[in-house]
Amino acid sequence: MLIDKEIDLVVCGEAEDAPAAFSLALEVKPDLMIVDLDLASSSGLDLVEQIRESQPETKILILSMHEERIYAERALHAGAKGYLMKSEVSRKVISAIRKIQDGRLAFSDEVKDRLLMQMNKKPGREGDPIEGLSNREFQVFQLTGDGFTNQQIAEHLGVSPKTVYKHVERIKKKLNLHSGHELRQQAFRWVVDPDRI
Repeated sequence: MLIDKEIDLVVCGEAEDAPAAFSLALEVKPDLMIVDLDLASSSGLDLVEQIRESQPETKILILSMHEERIYAERALHAGAKGYLMKSEVSRKVISAIRKIQDGRLAFSDEVKDRLLMQMNKKPGREGDPIEGLSNREFQVFQLTGDGFTNQQIAEHLGVSPKTVYKHVERIKKKLNLHSGHELRQQAFRWVVDPDRI
């Protein structure tokens, strides 16, 4: 509704899940897509990477209920040009769209400052171990912290329990954890307070 009120902007399609959005994007070739991070059977970050690879001219704005400070860097690495929390949509969506269309990034000043500070870090300093997780591992880690079992994660992501098990094993290795119990504890602590990890 907000976009349709603008004379020079048109909504050219909508999709419920990642496969439908990807197919529609290939067909319609939009100038800009607004992508939710939480999509059925896939991560919005996976969709962003697919779009970036198949049609890099399409710019992407992430829309999410998740904290920008946690996901913005992942969104940027995946290929998004902006990040907007759902609580701010009515005030900022048109401004974010216009910034991205003008070739600028649409992230909050806080996130931009943090990204610049990270770029200026001295080499050799250890970063956040969570940042070393792939997007799918990160998704499994977050769902584990939300209390999902491996079976529930598999159903939620539309993959086999064996695939989830492989992700869990890689996460434990990357985070230097020795058991599923340690992983669940760390994931829960991260979900409650990401700055503690």
